[in-house]
Amino acid sequence: MNPLLHEFQDEALRAVTRRQFLGRCATGLGSVALASLLNEKLFAAPATNPLAPHAPHFIPTAKRAIFLHMAGAPSQLDLFDFKPKLIELNGKECPPSFLQGERFAFIKGVPKLLGTPHKFTRYGQCGMEMSTLLPQLGGVADEITLVRSMFTDQFNHAPAQLFLHTGSPLQGRPGMGAWLTYGLGNESQDLPGYVVLVSGGKTPDGGASLWGSGFLPTVYQGVQCRAQGDPVLYVSNPPGMDREGRRRSLDALKDLNEMQLKEVGDPETLTRISQYELAYRMQTSVPDLMDISREPESVRALYGVEPGKVSFANNCLLARRMLERGTRFVQLFHWGWDSHGDSAANDIRGGLARQCRDTDQACAALIKDLAQRGMLDDTLIVWGGEFGRTPMNEDRTKNPKLIGRDHHPHAFAVWLAGGGVKKGFTFGETDEIGYRVTENPMHIHDLQATLLHAFGLDHERLTFRFQGRDYRLTDVAGKVVKEILA
Repeated sequence: MNPLLHEFQDEALRAVTRRQFLGRCATGLGSVALASLLNEKLFAAPATNPLAPHAPHFIPTAKRAIFLHMAGAPSQLDLFDFKPKLIELNGKECPPSFLQGERFAFIKGVPKLLGTPHKFTRYGQCGMEMSTLLPQLGGVADEITLVRSMFTDQFNHAPAQLFLHTGSPLQGRPGMGAWLTYGLGNESQDLPGYVVLVSGGKTPDGGASLWGSGFLPTVYQGVQCRAQGDPVLYVSNPPGMDREGRRRSLDALKDLNEMQLKEVGDPETLTRISQYELAYRMQTSVPDLMDISREPESVRALYGVEPGKVSFANNCLLARRMLERGTRFVQLFHWGWDSHGDSAANDIRGGLARQCRDTDQACAALIKDLAQRGMLDDTLIVWGGEFGRTPMNEDRTKNPKLIGRDHHPHAFAVWLAGGGVKKGFTFGETDEIGYRVTENPMHIHDLQATLLHAFGLDHERLTFRFQGRDYRLTDVAGKVVKEILA
């Protein structure tokens, strides 16, 4: 036999799937299998939109959300958790009881305690205590819930970010927004249900896995939008292809994909159909959406935006525009909060102050803007990092002009606004130097469960079966923290 023909036959046999083999059988088991396969009720449903809105488990308080992730982990002790005792003990050696059995990312030996160099004051009618580095946020303190008792299981950036957003420190799990769109679908026909915006000059350590779909169908993964260049990569038509030609190509592809869906029943085929159609509609909707120069001057001044540039402020305004148009979940990642004190940029004095100047106005503007549009009550805003910072000075460079804090999983702060959370409310306490939570501890899985609850989803019922196990965002833990809900 011709060796080329023999090789071709081998390849053809390998390409025959189990379903095709049974479908080609004429008698016996093949006939039974063929008869069952011809029952149209056993096939995947006709091509429909997998992102069509679904009913929640119970009445929600939030319809949409913005997660403001401060990548690198802001220092709670310099922003939200004032510790006079730590200031009193500044420069003293850390007590051995705090060091026994501990692992730090960079601290070696016996570190010295570090009191904050920044001033704190009380804001709003609620008297919420915060750093004067955040005067704009302080101006809307009566709208937020401040949680000072968060803790996590991870103390390095990538695993901690993955744990926060996917429920696991390992790659391969769906992101928080993927779970939401899987559970509730999307209200917009022209925009993704889950969008990601990045600023700060660096992608977070966890990378695109933070907004991936994991084992869920890929239609639920986050879509990263960019403020410069093409807003979404590969959405534009290739050279020589006009919109009419693109429409004809997509119609032909849809016919072919529907044939494959009927034959194979792979849900990823349905995802492919949906994504092609969404990309076509986004060619018109996204450029208009991303043009913040169309906003009134008063709104641009409120946020402090600069059209055409990449900034946290621009992304906050874009997030509001997306929510208005039906996007369900927007994640903003802003790098630069890794205050180790190993350079002037990362110093607790100057570097932290700069980060606050870059973000404070836009965070407060987002709350004010949503409130005046009547959207804050059913929009949940979450702000925070992946862990906290130590009460001790890391002192990596031994330069007395630079001060910094190492990674700290035992205590950190987040704040929430809108979407059914209490207003002007402070939750949780830490010990006198801010090392450990002493009152109302709130684990990462508790935060995830509470977020899903705001959307009307029971975190124990929102599951997906994969490799013989039912998975969920909160893994096998988590409880709804009803104390922070209005």
